[in-house]
Amino acid sequence: MDLMVNLLGGLQAVADPWVLLFVFLGAIIGLVFGAAPGLTATSAIVLFLPVTYAMGPVTSMALLLGIYCSGYFAGSIPAILINTPGAPGSAATALDGYALAQAGQGDRAIVTAISSSFVGGLFSLTLLALIAPSLARVALSFTSVEYFTFALVGIVCVAGISKGSMMKGLTAAFIGILASTVGLDPVSGVSRFTFGEPNLLGGIPTTAALIGLFAVAQMMLLTRLRDMDAEILPVQERTSVASVWGEMFRNKWLMFKSATIGALIGILPGTGPSIASWVSYSDALRTAGPKDRYGKGDVKGVISCEVSNNAVTGGALVPLLTLGIPGDPVTAVLIGALLIQGIEAGPFFIPQNTELFYAILVLLLCSNILMLVLGLAGRGLAAKVLTIPHGIMVPVILVVAAAGTFSLASNPYYLKLVIMFGVLGYLMVRFKIPTAPAVLGIVLGPILEQNLRNALTASRMDPTVFITRPISAVTLAFMCLLLWVWLKPAKKSGAHEGGDAETNM
Repeated sequence: MDLMVNLLGGLQAVADPWVLLFVFLGAIIGLVFGAAPGLTATSAIVLFLPVTYAMGPVTSMALLLGIYCSGYFAGSIPAILINTPGAPGSAATALDGYALAQAGQGDRAIVTAISSSFVGGLFSLTLLALIAPSLARVALSFTSVEYFTFALVGIVCVAGISKGSMMKGLTAAFIGILASTVGLDPVSGVSRFTFGEPNLLGGIPTTAALIGLFAVAQMMLLTRLRDMDAEILPVQERTSVASVWGEMFRNKWLMFKSATIGALIGILPGTGPSIASWVSYSDALRTAGPKDRYGKGDVKGVISCEVSNNAVTGGALVPLLTLGIPGDPVTAVLIGALLIQGIEAGPFFIPQNTELFYAILVLLLCSNILMLVLGLAGRGLAAKVLTIPHGIMVPVILVVAAAGTFSLASNPYYLKLVIMFGVLGYLMVRFKIPTAPAVLGIVLGPILEQNLRNALTASRMDPTVFITRPISAVTLAFMCLLLWVWLKPAKKSGAHEGGDAETNM
C-alpha cells in the first residue's frame, strides 16, 4: 500500500508540465552531446548543472536524468557510423557496429543499440527500485568507519579499471583528493593550500573543477584535431524495428546476462559504462557459438554492449542515493545537483525525501521511453551531428562553459579556476592519465577525510577499528582481492619481460 502511495506521489510530482518539458529537453541534449565526437553525457551534465540553480529538485533531476540516459546511448551513433566512440562506454560497440555499417547495415545496428539501451535502462531502474530502499535502511547502522572504507574502495576501483597503468589511475585520484583539501580545515579552521587567495577559503567549487576537467580540456584537445574525414560507407539499408525486436527476443538470455553485469558493475562505486560494456562483451565472446561472428558484424555484439552500457545508469544511482558515494563520474556530478537544492545524498535521503526518490524512478522511466522514441524517430537526423565542424563546436561549448561557471556565484575568479583545471585536464589526457579518477577524488576526498578523522577520534586514534568492525573488514578484504587481481597480470608481464631479457643475454 505504501509503495502505491509513494509511486502515485512520484507520478504527481512528475506530471507538472515544466518537469515533462525539461526531461524532454534533457533527452534531446543527451542525444546531441552523446552523438558529437569529443562530447559526452558527463560534459553535458557538467555544462547544464549551473542551470539547475533556478529550478526545484524534481525539475533539475528531470533535466539531468534525461541527459544521463540519452547521453549514454548516443555515444554508440558515431561508434557505429564512423568507428569513433562518442563516449568511452561505446568503444566496445564499435567493434561490431562499424562492421555492420561497412556492410550497409548501420541502421540495423543503430536500432539495435537504441532498443538494447532501453532494455538495459528498464532493468537497472527495476533493480534501483527494489534494492535502494532496503540498502538505505541497512546503511543507517553504518558509522564513519564503514563510510571511509566504502569511499576508499571507490577510489581504488576507478583507479584499477582506468586505461593505462594502475599507478596513473591512482595518481589521478590523488590529484583529485589534493584539490578537495583546498580551503579551510573542517576541524581546526586553518586554511590549507589557499596561497593567500581569499576566494579559495571556501574550497574549490566542484562544478568549476568538473567543467574545466571535462568540457574545457576536451575542447582544447579538439583544437588540435582536424575535422574528421569519415570513410565513405555504402548506402545503409532501412531496417524494420519489428525485425530487430524479434532478433533481440531470440537473444533474451544474452540481454539478461548483459543487463545483470551492467547493473552490478554500476552498483560498484567508482566504475562505469566503459568497464561494464567490455566485461559484457568479453562474456559474450566466452559463450560464443560456432556461427557467431563477433568483431565482424554480429548484432549480438551490439546487444551485449548496449544493454550493459545503459544498465549502469540505475545501478550507479544505488550507492549515490543510499551511501552518498557516486557509482561513476556522472553520478558524482549529480551529487552536486542535489547539494544545490540543499539535499544531501546518503542513508537519510530516501526516508527524508521519499517523494523525490520515487519521482526519480518515474523520471528514469520517462527518460528511457523518450530515449527510445526520439532515438528511433530521429536516428537519421542524429547522425547529422557528426558533421558539425570543430570550428563551430569548440567556441560554442567554451562560451556555454564560461557562462555556466560565472553563474555559479557571479565570481570571475571561478573562470580562472576553470581555465586552470582545463589546462590540467588537457595535460592529463596528453600524458595518458585518466581524468575519471580525478573527478571521483574531488567528490570522495571530503568523504574520505571527514570519516577517517571521525573514526579515529571516536576510537581514540586506534587504527585497528577498520579491521575489527565486520563490514569494514570485509570491504577492505574485497579491495585487497581487487588489487591482487588487477596487479597480477602486470607482475606476470614483468616476469615474462625479465625472462626474455635473460634469454637474449
